[in-house]
Amino acid sequence: MDTLSPLRLWMMRAVFLMLAMTLLFFHLLPIETQTVALFQVDLLPPLASIDPAEARLRSLLNQGNARYMVAPDLLIAFAFAWSVRRPEYVPAILLCAVFLLSDLLLQRPPGLWALLALIACENLKVRGRSLRDSSFGPEWFAVTIWLVAILLANRLVLVLVLVPRPDLKLSLIELGLTVFIYPVVVLITHLLMGVRKATPGDFDSVGSRT
Repeated sequence: MDTLSPLRLWMMRAVFLMLAMTLLFFHLLPIETQTVALFQVDLLPPLASIDPAEARLRSLLNQGNARYMVAPDLLIAFAFAWSVRRPEYVPAILLCAVFLLSDLLLQRPPGLWALLALIACENLKVRGRSLRDSSFGPEWFAVTIWLVAILLANRLVLVLVLVPRPDLKLSLIELGLTVFIYPVVVLITHLLMGVRKATPGDFDSVGSRT
């Protein structure tokens, strides 16, 4: 039987906040999910000053050899993992603030992704009791379903309000990477951060049995 002290409760909330800030910091580094041309314009003569045939060839090379740099959404992966395991560590107000800040910093429509991510986290908190007693498979499946759902809902709302949407290919790659990396996030959460699923005999911060 384990009683959660207020000190540990607030300490773990602070840890999640620092984790979120760290992830956002690295996400803001110049390795965003955008197309990167093989040839950089500033390293080549202006196209107007070279042979027109060579100019067309370079344009084709730039289009055909574009590469994509996409990273998984670690912030929402950690938010999901913490919400399933210890929902009291990530209250709705903390998640709302973190997701809204990420919307502002990453130049997404403010509040939309934050609302969808918050709904997903709160649903996982409600299902945490049943997921706690099952194997990892149902949890991974539930997380995958919610990631797909909020991606589709986000794109649908953007279509309805006539707001430019992220490239679908990049969004799907990011989704796949996030689903693929989620077991690693859970392992880090469990082993390195000590955020484990509550057992039936544990007590939360107000003395209620989990």
